[in-house]
Amino acid sequence: MQGRMEFGPRALGQRSILADPRRPEMQKTLRPFAPAVMAEHAADWFALTGPSPYMLEVVPVAEPRRRSAGTPDPRAPIPERLAVPRSEIPAVTHLDFSARVQTVDREVSPRFHALLSAFHAATGCPILVNTSFNLRGEPIVESPEDAYRCFMGSAIDLLVVEDCLMTKAAQPAALRKDYRDDLPPD
Repeated sequence: MQGRMEFGPRALGQRSILADPRRPEMQKTLRPFAPAVMAEHAADWFALTGPSPYMLEVVPVAEPRRRSAGTPDPRAPIPERLAVPRSEIPAVTHLDFSARVQTVDREVSPRFHALLSAFHAATGCPILVNTSFNLRGEPIVESPEDAYRCFMGSAIDLLVVEDCLMTKAAQPAALRKDYRDDLPPD
């Protein structure tokens, strides 16, 4: 959580849950899911024709990044088909090898770009899974209090509010609540 809240249909880095797109299980854990990519690396990973700063374009994952081995029967249930990695970034790759991409420009979103850059330096991947910072059925968090309550009621490991980093392990156990039991399944 940083700065002012975004206005529009997507979380763009101000109020986001972020994760490693190389981890296939993130596709089941985080829904909906989309890649936020450093703008200067977008063409290496996606078939984009230009910038996509508002996560409004669904485009193919670049051919060299796809995996074709092990494609399940198209009649199999969706969760079973999603479990088969379709690319180097399975957590953000749809069944048809597409993704709803957000390009992050250094000049427009310097802090978010710096985070992506640090992840890229550590892993070789310039992308993070980006989804709205909220629990199913709730609005996106607005305040630090909302962010902390969502953090403590979910499986999120770390919370960053501006320059403050909190780990779940360092928080009082009495403040933890699993909100999944309070919400009906999708």
